[in-house]
Amino acid sequence: MCAKRLKKLPSLVDRKIYKTGQTRGASNSEIYQNRVSRNSTVLIPYSQWAACRHPYSNEDEYENGSIVLVDPEWYFTTADADQILLKKGIELGNNAVLLYLRRSQWNRYGAQYHDVGVLPNGKPFCAPIRREKPIGGTVLARVHGTTADANNARVYIGYNETNLRGAGIRVYEYASSSIISDVKTQLEALFWMCPGAVETAISDTMSEQEALERRQSVMRKADEHNLLDLDRLIDIRAINSQHVTICPLCLQPIHANEFLQREEQAEGRETWDITITEVSLFHIEELRVGRLQHRPYNLGWGHHFCNVVVKDAGIESTLEWMTKVLIRNHIDTRQSQSNSESSLTLFDF
Repeated sequence: MCAKRLKKLPSLVDRKIYKTGQTRGASNSEIYQNRVSRNSTVLIPYSQWAACRHPYSNEDEYENGSIVLVDPEWYFTTADADQILLKKGIELGNNAVLLYLRRSQWNRYGAQYHDVGVLPNGKPFCAPIRREKPIGGTVLARVHGTTADANNARVYIGYNETNLRGAGIRVYEYASSSIISDVKTQLEALFWMCPGAVETAISDTMSEQEALERRQSVMRKADEHNLLDLDRLIDIRAINSQHVTICPLCLQPIHANEFLQREEQAEGRETWDITITEVSLFHIEELRVGRLQHRPYNLGWGHHFCNVVVKDAGIESTLEWMTKVLIRNHIDTRQSQSNSESSLTLFDF
């Protein structure tokens, strides 16, 4: 017998959870793909190959492969560069490219090979034609042009066509398909732990009974997959001691209807097409090369403003900075919670 199909969450909530499985945005002038799945092909700078060669263990491989980005200056000034790369499982044209980002790199180590179409090792100096190995090309360039000098026209080579836009994703954004699935389950469980979740979920397409059924099903799945360890969720600041979802920075409870509220805009600076909501995905420990942090028990829901404040610094570093700011402004950080809430309303959520 087929399991009963659960009703979908309201579109804004459903899409917010879905997008947690995608990477951040990227423009056409960058080498990265724009908002694709986190298990897509990863781009690994050669300098970080040792730390990032395998995603989770020495046996694991990236689900859709990887492309190594080799610095042209290192390559052309290092004796036996090709042999050094081969010993590490790296080969230009197979799973690696020369990455040109600066005008000086291109002028010194790229323009002449582009003119003749071949590298000193005999490999063609051309753009790759695919992301999986063999990628079929040896060069990737994003050298911006300048208006001051007509001779400095931009140089965009590789992964800049409509059907092959972007070489891959940032290596630290990677997550396997199973991790992506677990993260989405845990994040939906955290949504159901927000005050007013059932009321918020009820819509034209979901009744109260259907909302209760979905909540029960998701919470059960999270428990079965060991994604509902309440002590761990408290420890990472995703929920409080009352098992209510909170913002990891300010520790204020997240109300479910905040998932549907657009971010407030400054008077006179409003835009009609704003898509940012009051609540956004929050990495507890910041993303870092060499550590895959998009995983269960490192994610929660936080206020968009708090997320902007933390950026890539991490919660602990941000709190240390905030404490110093308060001290420099002669604000006593030892005041009681009640006094703080009554006289120091720094943020109004």
